[in-house]
This record gives sequence, C-alpha cells and structure tokens, in this order.
Amino acid sequence: MAQGEVREGQVEMTRAVAAAIEDERHLVVQAGTGVGKTFAYLVPAVLSGQRVVVATTTKTLQDQLATKDLPFLADHGSVPFTFAVLKGRSNYLCLQRAHEVLREDGDQLVLEGVGTSRLAQEVIQLVEWATTATSGDRAELAFEPAVRAWSAVSVGPNECPGANRCPVGDACFAERARRKAAESDVVIVNTHLYGTHLATGGMVLPDHRVVVFDEAHALEEVISSTAGLTLTAGRFAAVARLVTSATGKPEDGTGIGRAGEVVGAAMKEWVGRRIRSMANAPELADAISDARIRLDAAPAAMPSSGDDNGDGDGDREDAARRLRATKALDALIGDLDRLFALRPADVLWVEGTEESPVLRVAPIDVGEVLGEQLWDFKTAILTSATIPPALAERVGMVPDSYREVNATSPFDYETNALLYCAAHLPDPRAADFEEQALGELVQLIEAAGGRTLALFTSHRAMQAAAAYLRGEVMTEILVQDDLPRQALISRFASEHESSLVATMGFWQGIDVPGPSLALVTIDKLPFPRPDEPLLQARREQARGQAFDTVDLPRACTLLAQGAGRLIRTRSDRGVVAVLDRRLATQASYRWKIIQSLPPMRRTRDRDEAVAFLEALRDGAATTGSMVSGSSVGEECR
Repeated sequence: MAQGEVREGQVEMTRAVAAAIEDERHLVVQAGTGVGKTFAYLVPAVLSGQRVVVATTTKTLQDQLATKDLPFLADHGSVPFTFAVLKGRSNYLCLQRAHEVLREDGDQLVLEGVGTSRLAQEVIQLVEWATTATSGDRAELAFEPAVRAWSAVSVGPNECPGANRCPVGDACFAERARRKAAESDVVIVNTHLYGTHLATGGMVLPDHRVVVFDEAHALEEVISSTAGLTLTAGRFAAVARLVTSATGKPEDGTGIGRAGEVVGAAMKEWVGRRIRSMANAPELADAISDARIRLDAAPAAMPSSGDDNGDGDGDREDAARRLRATKALDALIGDLDRLFALRPADVLWVEGTEESPVLRVAPIDVGEVLGEQLWDFKTAILTSATIPPALAERVGMVPDSYREVNATSPFDYETNALLYCAAHLPDPRAADFEEQALGELVQLIEAAGGRTLALFTSHRAMQAAAAYLRGEVMTEILVQDDLPRQALISRFASEHESSLVATMGFWQGIDVPGPSLALVTIDKLPFPRPDEPLLQARREQARGQAFDTVDLPRACTLLAQGAGRLIRTRSDRGVVAVLDRRLATQASYRWKIIQSLPPMRRTRDRDEAVAFLEALRDGAATTGSMVSGSSVGEECR
C-alpha cells in the first residue's frame, strides 16, 4: 500500500467489519467524517474472499467508490479482485427500443412516436451515441437528455421481457452490466436497487453473502419506498403507448390512457392526505375499479404472441413489443389489485400537486420486510457518519444479532469549528422570523466573505432568501435551481467568494473541502411536517413515544448531515450557524440534538461568530486564537 496516516477510528472499524464478516453477525457503525469508512469496510470485504454488495444512497459516494477507492485498492492491494457498478435497468439505453424508434423507410430514417423536432433531435443523438457507447449508461452522456427523449430509448423493469426473449438480448447494455456484476467480487449499487432486489424476491442482484449499506441513515426511508408502490396517470399513459405500439391500433391504448386520466382526477382531492382505506375514497375506488376492468380487456386486443420468438426480424420485434406491453400491463394490474388488499401495516396516501398527483403505498414498519428477506440470510454492515437513534431496532434487527461501534472522527472540531445558535431571533413560527433571520444571514455571509452554504427546510424559504440576498450581498449568490446539481457544486467550489442557497437535497452528499466553504447556515431545525402521511401513521403506532421515536431522530440526523458539510478535511475551519432559537431554548430535546452533532465549540453570541468568520476571511486565524472572547463562549445555554 502507499504510505498513509494511521487513523484509530478507521483501524477500529476495519477490525469490527472483519469480525462481523467472519462471525456472520451484523454490524452498525457510526463513522465520523474523516474516519475513512469506505476503506474500513472495503479492505476486509475484499480480504474475505466473498462477493460483497455495497449499497449507497447518493451518486456522489457511488462515483467515489467506483472511480477512486476501489481502483486504488485494486492497484495497491495485495489481493487481486474485480468490481462492477450495477444500476437499475432504466439507467441503460435499450438497443431494441432505439432500433424501434428509429427505423429505416427506404433511404430515410423515420422516428416513431416522437413529437417535436427538438425532441426528435435528442433521440437521434441518443441513438447515435449508442453506436459507440461502451456501457450504455446515461451517466456517460455529455448532455442531460429530456425525460421524454430518454424514455423513448429506455425501458423500466416492468417492461423488459428479458434477454432470452429480446431480438438484441445478446448485446443488451443492461444485461451486459448484470453479467459483469455476476462475475465481480465487489458490486456497487444504489440502495433503491437493493430494495427492489428484496421486493422481487432476490431477482435483481447476483448471489452474495455480505451487504454493506453505506449512508445507512437513509435505509429505513428507502426500503419504505421500494417495498410499496407508486401510481400516476403517467403510468397509465406509458402502458397505453406500449399497447398501441404492440397492436398498431391507437384505439387499443386510448381507453387505458383515459382511464388513467380519470384515476388522476380522482386523486386530486386527496393530495397531501392519507387514505385510511379505499372505502373512504369511493370516487377514487370506482375510478381504479373501472381502470382495472379496462386493463383486463387490453391483452385480448393484442395479437397472439405464439412462442414470442418469431422467424424473421420483423416477427421478433413485434413479439418484443407485445412482451413489453404485456409485462407492463401485468405489473400495473398487480398494483391496482394490491390497493384493494392492503395489509394493516400499509399506509396509503396521495402526494405531489393537483396537476401531478402521485398515489403511494408504503409499509409503516420496514422491520418486518427486512426481517423476512434480509437479516436471516445475509451479513449486513450498516454505516454512516450519522446513525439515527435506535436504527437497528427500527429496521428490524433482532437484539444480540448485531454489534454497534462508534468510530470517532480524527478531526479537531473543538479547535476548528464553532456552532453558533442565533438565540436572539424570534421563534421560527413567528410572523417576523423570516425577515430577521435573513438580516442575520446577510451579516454572517458578509463576515465570511461569501463562502457560505445556506440550507433551508423549504423551497419557498430558499427562494425568498435567494431573492433577498441577491439584493443585499455583494458576493455571488448561487441558487439550487440555477444549474444541474453537480455543475452547481463545481462552480461553488471553484468560486471562492460565492454562496450557495439550497434545500434538503443538498443537506447530504456535498463535499466542498478547502477555502470555498467557511459557513454553513440552517434556517430551522428540520423536524418533519406533522401532516406527512407515512410519519403520521408511525406516530400513531408509537403513541406517547411518537416525538422521541419518529420526529426527534429524523431532526437529529438531518441536522447532523447538514452540519457535516462544513469540516471535510483536517485543515477545514468554519462556523455552523443555526438560526432556530429552539436549539438554545428547548430544554426537553436540545441536548439530544447537540449531542448528535460533531463536538464543536458552541456560542450564541453573534459577535463571537462574526469575529471567527472575519479572522478566517482575512487569513489571520491561528490555532490558538480561533475564537475571540471566552474560550468556549456562551455554549447556547
């Protein structure tokens, strides 16, 4: 191995992971920033000789593993191994769909099912890219295609008939990725894909005995999503297009599309609300029942597929269309049937907007799902910089089946970071909170010379802050909606005096070490909304313990994730400013929140925070004079 530094937390975690794999006993590890957790689990995973699946929540970490950490180990380790990245099927271009959408008509190329000229041009670009692409992964594109353009040349898991029944199955990009994964020692996937693997009875990923859930703080929510179902009017429209393509008769798909529109219209009155049972929503129940009858009639309208192989290329392509349509129909029918056979543990609600309502079903408790499908069959390593309280219990791990380890960060938070609580501001629920909080934010950003990641708990608050700051602050203000995520982060990192204003999507997975980030601000403690249907159901289940078991752990985890954006290396220094006075005043829970954060010095004196930032801005701060005034400050008392 190349020469490196010894980190006690990394050594402790490495030993714990190795023991867990050898003893076949689950492990939950909180690994503070700087521990080096990826190497701490990758090294024993590789040395174990077993196939290991690593599941991550963010693309940033997935890319780090695939392009940095695993190649480094492969080049410098003593044990040879192979690795692969596997994504969901819809991430890969479908060669059969590309062939169907762009067909030859004499000497002309004709686009089928594509409307506008701009969309047609994008589809042509995608088809041309497919001729030279090595993986077919949309992440390798030099541009971000429109949703409709990509959907014209890709298929989801509910459509693909499988390689053996597809005319171009041998060349399929998705199947090629699956074959490579099946031959690899380490397989990197998204946690959502792992959840889909469990939901399909283990049909997605290659056989493995060990799974690592990195960013495990999100595991409960991801499994809730993948163990449930999602229904939209757009899903009916997609099935309608598939049926029309299979039969060649637009009228065969029209009825399905209209049924979806009726279902979508019936969802509108329930947006943002929980549906206790279908009996409580008779109009929606009737619309879904009618749609179910319409779907039942659809397969009869399609030509018989025989053995679905055909003799000529045209026959095989027609068979592939029919198979995709049939599979999508079956999946949609199965989900409609499930709506009328909900289990007591299922929660049904509608989210989104009245223009685009989304019906969702998810289990209240994912412990039962994971207990039946995972914990008894695999050795699982759960790790994150922030492990929520009682995570193992909430995801269904049986006592004595797992061990917990806390690998502390090697960073000197006491010296390099200050937690400032703006206790003088009004309560966040007060009418004048936003005005005063924005004035506070201006002073902090000016003291820092820009270099600020300003995080907000709502999109509306973010937009209001962006408009205000652009009129009050001399340095550049970047906003979440300005550019694609990665391009925005890159610009923020390269423009040292800029500030980035963002919402929840930027509370984690953002890594901006160095001089571009000296201040992280958080407008409010990130408690979940009381009317979120799934959490509402969990509160009902928890009864008197609802706040401590549902709301507080989520707030602690999110706040710690947001604050964790500040110190990414040993030399990073700065301030985390929380503009919510409850962190200083709510005796019933404030210490639980503070204890979930890195061990920073604490103050509620704005002058102290400003002096800290100005010293950093001017390059005058030293280890011995990081904070002016008292050595510890007011400590948010």
